[in-house]
Amino acid sequence: MSSDLQQIRIGLTDSHQCSYLAERQERVAVALDPAMHCGSSYEILLANGFRRSGDTIYKPHCDSCSACHALRVSVPDFQQSKSQKRLFNKANAFDWQLKLEMDDNWFELYSRYIEARHRAGSMYPPKKNEFAAFSTCAWLNTQYLHIYDRGKLIAVAVTDILSNSASAFYTFFDPDYEISLGTLGVLYQLEYCRQQGKQWLYLGYQIDECPAMNYKVRFQRHQRLVNQRWQG
Repeated sequence: MSSDLQQIRIGLTDSHQCSYLAERQERVAVALDPAMHCGSSYEILLANGFRRSGDTIYKPHCDSCSACHALRVSVPDFQQSKSQKRLFNKANAFDWQLKLEMDDNWFELYSRYIEARHRAGSMYPPKKNEFAAFSTCAWLNTQYLHIYDRGKLIAVAVTDILSNSASAFYTFFDPDYEISLGTLGVLYQLEYCRQQGKQWLYLGYQIDECPAMNYKVRFQRHQRLVNQRWQG
C-alpha cells in the first residue's frame, strides 16, 4: 500500500457468501476516514486496489482467497485487438455522449437488462432507488456515457471522472443487441480518456474463474494489482 495510506482507518465486514464464486466466502475492508472521501484521495485509493459502492470505499480482504485483482488499462499504450476493431467498425453508426444525468428513459433500459442478464443477482428485481444508492456518489464527478443507435438509447456506462484517470463503474445495455455493448462501452470510455489526456482507465476487479469478467483482460495493455504491485 502507498505510504500515503499507511495510517487510514479500515473496518472489516463479516464473512459472507461470495457474489462471484459461490463456494467461497468473502469479506471486504472499508475505508473509514472521512478525509478519504474526495476525488483526489479516491484516485490514490483506486491505485491501491480499492473501489466504491455508492459513497462506500472498499477492497476485498478475504481470509483464504486472493482471486480478485484490480485491473487498469494504460490509455496511452492501449491498442485495439482485431476483434475490438471489428466491433468498433460495426458500431460506426452509433453515437456516444457523456452526460451529467441519465436520460429520462434509462430505467426502462436498465430493467430490461437486469431481467435478461441478472435475474439471479442482487440487483433483481430492478429498483430505481437501489440503483441510485449503488451508482451515485456525493463527493465524486460521476458522469454517464450514453450510447445511441440512430437516436435510440441502447447503453449507459456509469463513469467516475478523476484527475489523471477514469473508473468504469457499471454498464447496462439493451440485451437484444447481438454485438457486445459492454465491450463497446469500455472502448468509448478509453476514447474519452485519450481525448482528455488521462493515464488510466480502471475496470474494477478481475476474477479469472468468473467467465463474465474475462472480457477485461482483452484490453491491452492492461495491468493487474497482485500483492500490492501493478504487473503487466
